[in-house]
Amino acid sequence: MYKIVKSEKLADKIYLMDVKAPRIAKTCQPGEFVIVKMDDRGERIPLTICDYNREKETITIVFQTVGSSTERMGFLKTGDSFLDVVGPLGNASEFVSEDLEEVKKKKFLFVAGGVGTAPVYPQVKWMREHGISVDVIIGSKTKDLLILEDAMREQAGNLYVTTDDGSYERKGMVTEVIRDLVENQGKQYDVCVAIGPMIMMKFTCLLTKELHIPTVVSLNPVMVDGTGMCGACRITVGDEVKFACVDGPEFDGHKVNFDEAMKRQMMYKSEEGRAKLKVVEGDTHHGGCGLCGGDE
Repeated sequence: MYKIVKSEKLADKIYLMDVKAPRIAKTCQPGEFVIVKMDDRGERIPLTICDYNREKETITIVFQTVGSSTERMGFLKTGDSFLDVVGPLGNASEFVSEDLEEVKKKKFLFVAGGVGTAPVYPQVKWMREHGISVDVIIGSKTKDLLILEDAMREQAGNLYVTTDDGSYERKGMVTEVIRDLVENQGKQYDVCVAIGPMIMMKFTCLLTKELHIPTVVSLNPVMVDGTGMCGACRITVGDEVKFACVDGPEFDGHKVNFDEAMKRQMMYKSEEGRAKLKVVEGDTHHGGCGLCGGDE
């Protein structure tokens, strides 16, 4: 059992929890994720590690209620426990394993949309801990849905906040802020890291490609099983078929086929869609979910 030592509601349908997980907290790095299971009836839910405290042996997860399992998770309080927390899974952000002096020479821009602020936070924190100042943009639909602003402000060199409806700080999409920083304020970036809803990452990548800024995205939104078994997170990156949970979750955003990924994501949610994917993908269909018959 993995005890919840802190439970907090950040915004409507968005929750933060600190969970006692000694082995995961000891080794996890920015970019990695865990799979949590509430009880023996619960689904396996992949969640990015938002933060970790090696001394206290805890990890922090942030989730949004989008289905029955996460809805039930929202009722968990401090002192309750998860039956299972598995991880760390996936691959750490590339800069973690790169030569630190080379990383310090680069100018980073981090772009977070909605709940994507959670996986961006540990990356920005890592940068600050290693003496690197970075620019960060966080966006949400409204002020009420903005999360981790104060925590992010403590770690970022410069923080730019925008809301779709203009209810707080700037008005507009994160892409408008990127363009303003580059074209009007003369900012230059060597790397952009964009994490958020699929549609947000798609349009961010279209813009950064135009601006010639190499961009990394995290494809956690397409995960279902989180272990490479179900095949739901199958994506095309360049000319290659990848699975977000085992090959990623981070990829070159300029090579990701977002339209295909979003279409596949919607199809995978229905039995009819899964059956069609099996036919279309033929021998390359993963089919480990046990739902579409591809594993038989």
